[in-house]
Amino acid sequence: MIEVKNLVKHYGSVRAVDDISFSVEKGEILGFLGPNAAGKTTTMRIITGYMPATSGTVRVAGYDVFEDSLEVKRRIGYLPETPPLYFDMRVRDYLKFVARIKGVEPKTIPVEIERVAERISITDVLDNHIGKLSKGYKQRVGFAQALLNNPPVLIFDEPTNGLDPRQIIEVREIIKSLSFDHTIILSTHILPEVSMTCNRVAIINEGKLVKIDTPDNLQTQLQGSEAVTLEVEGPIEEVQAAIQQLNQVTAITVQPSRKENVATYRVETAAGTDLRKELAATVVQNSWGLLGLKSEGLSLEDIFLRLTTKEEEVN
Repeated sequence: MIEVKNLVKHYGSVRAVDDISFSVEKGEILGFLGPNAAGKTTTMRIITGYMPATSGTVRVAGYDVFEDSLEVKRRIGYLPETPPLYFDMRVRDYLKFVARIKGVEPKTIPVEIERVAERISITDVLDNHIGKLSKGYKQRVGFAQALLNNPPVLIFDEPTNGLDPRQIIEVREIIKSLSFDHTIILSTHILPEVSMTCNRVAIINEGKLVKIDTPDNLQTQLQGSEAVTLEVEGPIEEVQAAIQQLNQVTAITVQPSRKENVATYRVETAAGTDLRKELAATVVQNSWGLLGLKSEGLSLEDIFLRLTTKEEEVN
Protein backbone atom coordinates (compact mmCIF):
# COMPACT_ATOMS: atom_id res chain seq x y z
CA MET A 1 0.00 0.00 0.00
CA ILE A 2 2.89 2.38 0.86
CA GLU A 3 6.42 1.97 -0.47
CA VAL A 4 9.28 4.30 0.41
CA LYS A 5 12.69 3.84 -1.22
CA ASN A 6 15.93 5.68 -0.48
CA LEU A 7 14.14 8.80 0.74
CA VAL A 8 16.38 11.81 1.40
CA LYS A 9 15.50 15.34 2.50
CA HIS A 10 17.99 18.17 2.97
CA TYR A 11 17.40 21.46 4.75
CA GLY A 12 20.48 23.32 3.63
CA SER A 13 23.41 21.35 5.01
CA VAL A 14 21.19 19.38 7.41
CA ARG A 15 20.11 15.91 6.24
CA ALA A 16 16.73 15.62 7.99
CA VAL A 17 15.85 12.32 6.29
CA ASP A 18 18.79 10.08 5.46
CA ASP A 19 18.18 7.32 2.89
CA ILE A 20 15.06 5.79 4.48
CA SER A 21 13.34 2.76 2.92
CA PHE A 22 10.31 0.82 4.19
CA SER A 23 6.88 -0.45 3.16
CA VAL A 24 3.50 -0.67 4.86
CA GLU A 25 0.98 -3.37 3.98
CA LYS A 26 -2.77 -2.99 3.70
CA GLY A 27 -4.50 -2.98 7.10
CA GLU A 28 -1.24 -2.48 9.01
CA ILE A 29 -0.52 0.14 11.66
CA LEU A 30 3.10 1.29 11.47
CA GLY A 31 4.41 3.46 14.27
CA PHE A 32 7.20 5.98 13.75
CA LEU A 33 9.05 6.16 17.05
CA GLY A 34 11.84 8.59 17.67
CA PRO A 35 12.97 11.60 19.68
CA ASN A 36 11.96 15.11 18.68
CA ALA A 37 13.63 16.29 15.45
CA ALA A 38 14.37 12.69 14.43
CA GLY A 39 12.78 13.13 10.99
CA LYS A 40 9.35 11.60 11.65
CA THR A 41 7.22 14.59 10.67
CA THR A 42 9.35 15.39 7.62
CA THR A 43 8.95 11.82 6.35
CA MET A 44 5.19 11.93 6.84
CA ARG A 45 4.86 15.27 5.07
CA ILE A 46 6.74 13.88 2.09
CA ILE A 47 4.52 10.79 1.96
CA THR A 48 1.39 12.95 2.00
CA GLY A 49 2.70 15.19 -0.77
CA TYR A 50 2.86 18.31 1.40
CA MET A 51 6.63 18.56 1.01
CA PRO A 52 9.04 17.59 -1.80
CA ALA A 53 11.93 15.22 -1.21
CA THR A 54 15.52 15.86 -2.19
CA SER A 55 15.74 12.37 -3.68
CA GLY A 56 14.15 8.94 -3.45
CA THR A 57 10.70 7.59 -4.34
CA VAL A 58 7.38 7.19 -2.53
CA ARG A 59 4.41 5.26 -3.88
CA VAL A 60 0.95 5.14 -2.28
CA ALA A 61 -1.60 2.65 -3.63
CA GLY A 62 0.54 2.36 -6.76
CA TYR A 63 0.82 6.11 -7.43
CA ASP A 64 4.07 8.06 -7.29
CA VAL A 65 3.75 10.87 -4.77
CA PHE A 66 5.90 13.20 -6.86
CA GLU A 67 4.48 12.43 -10.31
CA ASP A 68 0.84 11.79 -9.34
CA SER A 69 0.49 14.05 -6.32
CA LEU A 70 -3.25 14.65 -6.69
CA GLU A 71 -4.01 10.93 -6.99
CA VAL A 72 -1.96 10.26 -3.86
CA LYS A 73 -3.70 13.01 -1.89
CA ARG A 74 -7.09 11.57 -2.84
CA ARG A 75 -6.06 8.33 -1.16
CA ILE A 76 -4.64 9.79 2.06
CA GLY A 77 -6.33 11.19 5.12
CA TYR A 78 -3.86 13.33 7.06
CA LEU A 79 -4.04 14.55 10.64
CA PRO A 80 -1.03 16.78 11.42
CA GLU A 81 0.17 17.37 14.96
CA THR A 82 -1.93 20.54 15.13
CA PRO A 83 -5.36 19.68 13.65
CA PRO A 84 -6.33 22.06 10.79
CA LEU A 85 -9.47 23.38 12.47
CA TYR A 86 -11.35 26.69 12.16
CA PHE A 87 -12.54 27.52 15.65
CA ASP A 88 -15.23 29.96 14.55
CA MET A 89 -17.01 27.30 12.45
CA ARG A 90 -19.51 24.73 13.60
CA VAL A 91 -18.35 21.13 13.30
CA ARG A 92 -20.88 20.23 10.61
CA ASP A 93 -20.03 23.28 8.50
CA TYR A 94 -16.31 22.60 8.84
CA LEU A 95 -16.68 18.98 7.74
CA LYS A 96 -18.85 20.11 4.83
CA PHE A 97 -16.10 22.55 3.82
CA VAL A 98 -13.41 19.85 3.97
CA ALA A 99 -15.62 17.37 2.10
CA ARG A 100 -15.95 19.83 -0.78
CA ILE A 101 -12.18 20.32 -0.91
CA LYS A 102 -11.73 16.54 -1.01
CA GLY A 103 -14.12 16.24 -3.93
CA VAL A 104 -16.96 14.42 -2.21
CA GLU A 105 -20.08 14.44 -4.38
CA PRO A 106 -22.25 17.34 -3.15
CA LYS A 107 -25.39 15.21 -2.83
CA THR A 108 -23.57 12.65 -0.67
CA ILE A 109 -21.85 15.13 1.67
CA PRO A 110 -24.56 15.03 4.41
CA VAL A 111 -24.44 11.23 4.49
CA GLU A 112 -20.63 11.24 4.51
CA ILE A 113 -20.56 13.68 7.43
CA GLU A 114 -22.93 11.49 9.40
CA ARG A 115 -20.80 8.44 8.61
CA VAL A 116 -17.54 9.89 9.91
CA ALA A 117 -19.27 11.58 12.86
CA GLU A 118 -20.70 8.26 13.97
CA ARG A 119 -17.40 6.46 13.40
CA ILE A 120 -15.50 8.96 15.56
CA SER A 121 -18.36 9.52 18.05
CA ILE A 122 -18.90 13.24 17.47
CA THR A 123 -22.54 13.14 16.37
CA ASP A 124 -23.60 14.96 19.55
CA VAL A 125 -21.38 17.99 18.78
CA LEU A 126 -21.95 18.42 15.05
CA ASP A 127 -23.79 21.70 15.60
CA ASN A 128 -21.34 23.08 18.19
CA HIS A 129 -18.66 25.67 17.48
CA ILE A 130 -15.26 24.00 17.24
CA GLY A 131 -13.67 26.65 19.46
CA LYS A 132 -15.94 25.65 22.35
CA LEU A 133 -15.08 21.96 22.23
CA SER A 134 -12.73 20.21 24.65
CA LYS A 135 -9.23 19.25 23.51
CA GLY A 136 -10.37 15.65 23.11
CA TYR A 137 -13.33 16.56 20.91
CA LYS A 138 -11.19 18.87 18.79
CA GLN A 139 -8.86 15.95 18.17
CA ARG A 140 -11.84 13.80 17.21
CA VAL A 141 -12.93 16.43 14.69
CA GLY A 142 -9.41 16.24 13.29
CA PHE A 143 -9.80 12.49 12.88
CA ALA A 144 -13.20 13.01 11.22
CA GLN A 145 -11.82 15.36 8.56
CA ALA A 146 -9.08 12.84 7.78
CA LEU A 147 -11.71 10.13 7.24
CA LEU A 148 -13.87 12.10 4.81
CA ASN A 149 -14.13 10.42 1.41
CA ASN A 150 -12.92 7.18 3.03
CA PRO A 151 -9.24 7.24 1.98
CA PRO A 152 -7.46 3.87 2.17
CA VAL A 153 -4.40 5.39 3.88
CA LEU A 154 -4.41 7.42 7.11
CA ILE A 155 -1.41 9.30 8.46
CA PHE A 156 -1.47 10.71 11.99
CA ASP A 157 1.30 12.91 13.40
CA GLU A 158 1.48 12.78 17.23
CA PRO A 159 -2.28 12.05 17.51
CA THR A 160 -2.33 11.97 21.34
CA ASN A 161 -0.21 15.07 21.89
CA GLY A 162 -1.64 17.26 24.66
CA LEU A 163 -4.46 14.89 25.62
CA ASP A 164 -5.22 13.71 29.15
CA PRO A 165 -4.93 9.99 30.03
CA ARG A 166 -8.60 9.23 29.39
CA GLN A 167 -8.55 10.98 26.03
CA ILE A 168 -5.35 9.14 25.08
CA ILE A 169 -7.06 5.79 25.69
CA GLU A 170 -10.03 6.89 23.56
CA VAL A 171 -7.74 7.93 20.69
CA ARG A 172 -5.87 4.62 20.86
CA GLU A 173 -9.16 2.74 20.52
CA ILE A 174 -10.19 4.91 17.57
CA ILE A 175 -6.91 4.22 15.76
CA LYS A 176 -7.09 0.47 16.36
CA SER A 177 -10.68 0.34 15.11
CA LEU A 178 -9.71 2.19 11.92
CA SER A 179 -7.09 -0.41 10.98
CA PHE A 180 -9.81 -2.81 9.84
CA ASP A 181 -10.51 -0.56 6.84
CA HIS A 182 -7.36 1.55 6.48
CA THR A 183 -3.58 1.36 6.34
CA ILE A 184 -2.19 3.65 9.05
CA ILE A 185 1.09 5.38 9.82
CA LEU A 186 1.34 7.29 13.06
CA SER A 187 4.28 9.08 14.62
CA THR A 188 4.98 9.51 18.30
CA HIS A 189 7.78 10.03 20.79
CA ILE A 190 5.65 8.42 23.52
CA LEU A 191 6.87 4.86 24.02
CA PRO A 192 3.62 3.18 25.18
CA GLU A 193 1.78 4.41 22.08
CA VAL A 194 3.51 2.09 19.63
CA SER A 195 3.37 -1.03 21.82
CA MET A 196 -0.35 -0.54 22.54
CA THR A 197 -1.41 0.50 19.04
CA CYS A 198 0.98 -0.60 16.29
CA ASN A 199 1.68 -3.87 14.46
CA ARG A 200 5.21 -2.74 13.61
CA VAL A 201 7.61 -0.11 14.89
CA ALA A 202 10.02 1.99 12.82
CA ILE A 203 12.60 3.58 15.09
CA ILE A 204 14.05 6.75 13.58
CA ASN A 205 16.98 8.73 14.94
CA GLU A 206 18.84 11.66 13.37
CA GLY A 207 17.06 11.10 10.07
CA LYS A 208 18.01 7.44 9.80
CA LEU A 209 15.81 4.36 10.01
CA VAL A 210 17.57 2.48 12.81
CA LYS A 211 15.30 -0.56 13.01
CA ILE A 212 11.87 -1.71 11.83
CA ASP A 213 10.03 -4.76 13.16
CA THR A 214 7.24 -5.84 15.48
CA PRO A 215 7.65 -4.89 19.15
CA ASP A 216 7.96 -8.59 20.06
CA ASN A 217 10.61 -9.28 17.43
CA LEU A 218 12.61 -6.23 18.46
CA GLN A 219 12.63 -7.52 21.99
CA THR A 220 13.76 -11.01 20.89
CA GLN A 221 16.49 -9.76 18.54
CA LEU A 222 18.03 -7.37 21.04
CA GLN A 223 17.74 -9.50 24.13
CA GLY A 224 21.31 -10.35 25.10
CA SER A 225 20.23 -12.33 28.15
CA GLU A 226 17.13 -13.59 29.87
CA ALA A 227 16.20 -12.64 33.40
CA VAL A 228 13.91 -14.16 36.01
CA THR A 229 12.90 -12.46 39.22
CA LEU A 230 11.77 -14.55 42.15
CA GLU A 231 10.89 -13.74 45.73
CA VAL A 232 11.81 -16.48 48.19
CA GLU A 233 11.37 -17.00 51.92
CA GLY A 234 14.39 -18.92 53.14
CA PRO A 235 18.01 -18.49 54.33
CA ILE A 236 19.30 -15.86 51.94
CA GLU A 237 22.87 -17.16 51.61
CA GLU A 238 21.67 -20.74 51.10
CA VAL A 239 19.09 -19.69 48.51
CA GLN A 240 21.66 -17.65 46.61
CA ALA A 241 24.18 -20.51 46.65
CA ALA A 242 21.58 -23.02 45.39
CA ILE A 243 20.58 -20.73 42.51
CA GLN A 244 24.18 -20.12 41.51
CA GLN A 245 24.75 -23.86 41.16
CA LEU A 246 22.17 -24.12 38.37
CA ASN A 247 23.53 -24.40 34.84
CA GLN A 248 23.18 -21.37 32.54
CA VAL A 249 23.04 -18.85 35.42
CA THR A 250 25.31 -15.96 34.44
CA ALA A 251 24.56 -13.47 37.23
CA ILE A 252 22.42 -13.07 40.31
CA THR A 253 21.39 -9.96 42.21
CA VAL A 254 19.91 -10.16 45.70
CA GLN A 255 17.63 -7.58 47.26
CA PRO A 256 16.79 -8.43 50.88
CA SER A 257 13.32 -7.57 52.16
CA ARG A 258 12.40 -5.99 55.48
CA LYS A 259 11.00 -9.36 56.43
CA GLU A 260 13.43 -11.81 57.91
CA ASN A 261 14.76 -14.44 55.49
CA VAL A 262 12.80 -12.95 52.56
CA ALA A 263 14.60 -11.59 49.50
CA THR A 264 14.10 -10.91 45.81
CA TYR A 265 16.56 -12.60 43.45
CA ARG A 266 17.13 -11.38 39.90
CA VAL A 267 18.68 -14.27 37.99
CA GLU A 268 20.25 -13.67 34.56
CA THR A 269 20.84 -16.49 32.09
CA ALA A 270 22.09 -16.94 28.55
CA ALA A 271 19.78 -15.80 25.77
CA GLY A 272 17.04 -18.30 24.96
CA THR A 273 17.24 -20.02 28.35
CA ASP A 274 14.17 -20.34 30.55
CA LEU A 275 15.05 -21.47 34.08
CA ARG A 276 11.70 -20.87 35.73
CA LYS A 277 10.94 -24.58 36.18
CA GLU A 278 14.40 -25.30 37.60
CA LEU A 279 14.24 -22.31 39.94
CA ALA A 280 10.81 -23.26 41.22
CA ALA A 281 11.89 -26.88 41.71
CA THR A 282 15.00 -25.78 43.65
CA VAL A 283 12.92 -23.68 46.03
CA VAL A 284 10.31 -26.42 46.58
CA GLN A 285 12.90 -29.18 47.07
CA ASN A 286 14.55 -27.15 49.82
CA SER A 287 11.20 -26.46 51.50
CA TRP A 288 11.56 -22.72 51.07
CA GLY A 289 8.62 -20.45 50.35
CA LEU A 290 8.18 -19.30 46.75
CA LEU A 291 6.40 -15.96 47.02
CA GLY A 292 6.74 -14.80 43.42
CA LEU A 293 8.26 -15.78 40.08
CA LYS A 294 8.27 -13.91 36.76
CA SER A 295 10.41 -13.61 33.65
CA GLU A 296 11.61 -10.25 32.42
CA GLY A 297 12.40 -8.90 28.97
CA LEU A 298 13.55 -5.66 27.44
CA SER A 299 10.90 -2.99 27.62
CA LEU A 300 10.23 -0.84 24.57
CA GLU A 301 12.04 1.92 26.44
CA ASP A 302 15.14 -0.29 26.77
CA ILE A 303 15.00 -1.09 23.06
CA PHE A 304 14.58 2.55 22.11
CA LEU A 305 17.55 3.64 24.22
CA ARG A 306 19.79 0.91 22.85
CA LEU A 307 18.94 1.71 19.24
CA THR A 308 19.21 5.48 19.50
CA THR A 309 22.41 5.58 21.55
CA LYS A 310 24.38 2.60 20.22
CA GLU A 311 23.28 2.10 16.64
CA GLU A 312 26.59 0.59 15.62
CA GLU A 313 26.04 -2.35 17.94
CA VAL A 314 22.75 -3.49 16.41
CA ASN A 315 23.05 -2.74 12.68
